[in-house]
Amino acid sequence: MKDLLLEDRWTPVTSELGFLETDAERAARAYAAWQGGLLAPRGITVGVSPVSGPLEQTLSTLLPLNDAERRRHLFIPTRSPWTAYVDNGWQGTDAASAMSYMAEALGCRGMRVVAVPHTLRQDKGRYGAVMFELYSPQQTDGLNYLRTIHSMNDGGRWVFGQSGQPFPFEKLERYQARKVRDRFTFDMLEEYLHHLGLSPFQEDFYLPRGAPAWLVEKTGPVVPAQKEYTLAQTREDF
Repeated sequence: MKDLLLEDRWTPVTSELGFLETDAERAARAYAAWQGGLLAPRGITVGVSPVSGPLEQTLSTLLPLNDAERRRHLFIPTRSPWTAYVDNGWQGTDAASAMSYMAEALGCRGMRVVAVPHTLRQDKGRYGAVMFELYSPQQTDGLNYLRTIHSMNDGGRWVFGQSGQPFPFEKLERYQARKVRDRFTFDMLEEYLHHLGLSPFQEDFYLPRGAPAWLVEKTGPVVPAQKEYTLAQTREDF
């Protein structure tokens, strides 16, 4: 747990992270424009505002967490060309579709990173997962995946998969390990991300001095089944 961002205190919000290789404000405003166009018929407006302060204070602007519909989204600058993305889904950030779409919309690379320790014991805890997905600005055969690698516990059984062209820095021999969960580990994920200029599990990687994060917030009618949760409530089963 200590190797994860903020020692995993903000799981499930930070168990999955999105990244876009562009400026944080540009990403936030483009995302707001996209969502605003989709949600205007429901009477929902989408606003963008700067957020200053330490990382945990910044993350707190996502609260409360929602189940039926995500209402708040954060774009956080980093000490790299990449902008981080998290949202207020009660079961954690859903970065895949947003980062894939935004990579094309903004003409930049996008990324999804998942790091969840396997802690499941007697119906308590979480299924472990280590995942990396890199998205291209252009589609190929209807998709824009550049490279994907994952090792995850799928309901009790560990599975491994990969697609796309490997990077020169990848440890290809490890993908043949006898134990499936050893084929792509957290340490390997961290090393691969470092080669791409990211240190997403270190607090000081985020919010360079003087650079605010950007909160995208939806206001207006909510779906009837919408519920709100504190961070502590979402962590009870973990």
